[in-house]
Amino acid sequence: MTDLVANPLFGVVLTLGVFWLAEQLYRRSGFILLNPVFVAICGIILVLKVSQIPYADYAQGGKLVLFLLGPSVVALALPLWQRRKQVLRRKLPILAGIFAGALASIVSAAGTAWLLGGSHQVVLSLVPKSVTTPIAIGISEKIGGIVPLTAALVVMTGCLGAICGPEFCRMIGLKKPTSIGLAIGTASHGIGTARILEEDRLAGAVSGLAIGLNGLATAILVPLLWLLFGWS
Repeated sequence: MTDLVANPLFGVVLTLGVFWLAEQLYRRSGFILLNPVFVAICGIILVLKVSQIPYADYAQGGKLVLFLLGPSVVALALPLWQRRKQVLRRKLPILAGIFAGALASIVSAAGTAWLLGGSHQVVLSLVPKSVTTPIAIGISEKIGGIVPLTAALVVMTGCLGAICGPEFCRMIGLKKPTSIGLAIGTASHGIGTARILEEDRLAGAVSGLAIGLNGLATAILVPLLWLLFGWS
C-alpha cells in the first residue's frame, strides 16, 4: 500500500478521479456553490485525512498536474481567437482595466495583510494571489514569499471568483460581457474563466486574455512596488 501511495500516478489518478466526480455533481445539480474545483479540493483533503495518507506522497503526482497548468492556459487562446475582432475594438479599455485591476489586487491584498499584522513573508505571499498559479509561484519565489501559501491563496481566489464572481459583477451594475470577463479574468484567473466561459464566449475570451496580461502587469508592477515600498 505504501509503495502504491508513493507512486506519482497515485496523485494524478486521485486528482482526476475526484475532479470527475465533482464535475458530474455540478452538472447534475447546477448549484454554483458546488464548483468542481472547490468540491474536488475538499474531496481530496477528505480522502487524504481519512486514509491518513501523507500530503508529501500525494504531492508527487500533484507536481505533474501542476506542470500541466501552464499548457492548459494556452488552450484559452481558442475563444480569444474566435472573438479577436470584438476584443481588438475594445483594446484600450481592456488594457487600462487590466492594469488597474492588477495594481488594485496587489495593493489591497498586501495592504490588508499588513494592516492586520501579518508577517513580512505573509504579506509578500499575498502579492500575486490573483495571478495564474505558475506565474504566482514564480513571483512568490523571487520576492521571498511562502510558495505553498501563495498557491493555496491563488486557488482560493479562483474558487471564490468562480462561485460568486459573475453574480457579484451583475449586482454592482456590470452588464456587458467584456466588462464581466475582464473583471473575472483579472481577479480570478483560470478557475474563474472556466466558469464565465459557460455563460458567454465573448466574456470567456476577454477573461482568458486578462489572465495572461494580468500576469505580465503583475510581474512588472511588483518590482516597481518593491522599490517604492522597500519590500526587502
